[in-house]
Amino acid sequence: MQIVFFLLITTLIDISIKETSYEKKIMVLGVGDMMIGTNYPSDRYLPKNNGRDIFKGVSKVISKADIAFGNLEGTLLTGKGEIKKCSDPKKCYAFKSPDNYVENYKNAGFDIVSIANNHINDFGEIGRKNTQRVLKENGIYFSGTIEKPYTIFTKDSIKYGFASFSPNKGTIQINNYKQAKEIISYLDSICDIVIVSFHGGAEGTDYNRVTRTREYFLGEDRGNPYEFSRLVIDNGADIVFGHGPHVVRSVDIYKDRFIAFSLGNFATYARFNLRGIRGIAPIIQVNVDNNGKFIDGKIISTKQIGLGTPVLDIENKAVNEIYKLTKLDFPESKLLIDNEGHISYK
Repeated sequence: MQIVFFLLITTLIDISIKETSYEKKIMVLGVGDMMIGTNYPSDRYLPKNNGRDIFKGVSKVISKADIAFGNLEGTLLTGKGEIKKCSDPKKCYAFKSPDNYVENYKNAGFDIVSIANNHINDFGEIGRKNTQRVLKENGIYFSGTIEKPYTIFTKDSIKYGFASFSPNKGTIQINNYKQAKEIISYLDSICDIVIVSFHGGAEGTDYNRVTRTREYFLGEDRGNPYEFSRLVIDNGADIVFGHGPHVVRSVDIYKDRFIAFSLGNFATYARFNLRGIRGIAPIIQVNVDNNGKFIDGKIISTKQIGLGTPVLDIENKAVNEIYKLTKLDFPESKLLIDNEGHISYK
């Protein structure tokens, strides 16, 4: 009788543990570059209906996440700023969306954005600081500038730390490993889950591979994404979302922590080249426990139509691209990606 009672109690404890682990399963979603219209050099680069329709085809997916992330490629600035200097004004890509466009990101379900990239200073200090003001006033967390190296917040009893890095002026430097270690170690000491974003790696269709070496583009040192990702995980990062190459790259797992090396172009209106693989990008759902350990995930394929509106892609091109690149770049990877985009351990 005592043995039967012991077995019953043990079974109930096992069931309780399993239920508890599922209750603490947290979905963190990541997408790539977002710039949903610019009023420079002309209002003709703004979408209809104040951009309210940009995320219509994907917002149901985004809003299901516990935390949704994207890279804000540009500034939020209705007024004027000091435009960056360009050697050829005709090829000068400077982005500023009206202040009220922040509502489109918020309504789509985005919780955090990186502003560490080569466009946050397109309109100088005025544009950079106005972007941060607008995001803060609308409850979207951000990081990556010299004014805001990281952010800490709590949602549904989970404490998150978020930090962003890039090689660009006015941002937290991807090549300053000492500073990166200090920031991530500090966040890890006080947060349950630490999310890191980086804008790095060379740009374009010829640069969709993870080289595991330092990368350069137009003479700029764009960091070593492979080395950087492992460094931040060694110091406490739980999820790493990369962007910058404007094309999708492979994914990997390191110390049970998930890495996406480039999420590509997600919602980039009017001023971006979206031909070929530049126009496909994933929504990546990463499921972790309350300590940030990877459980499983899913790649949801999207593509941009028209001048730059993301919609779900039934051809699953992003899934196929990430599967192919991951097999090439990380043949030793412990991750398994199936035809539907589900990510699991082998």
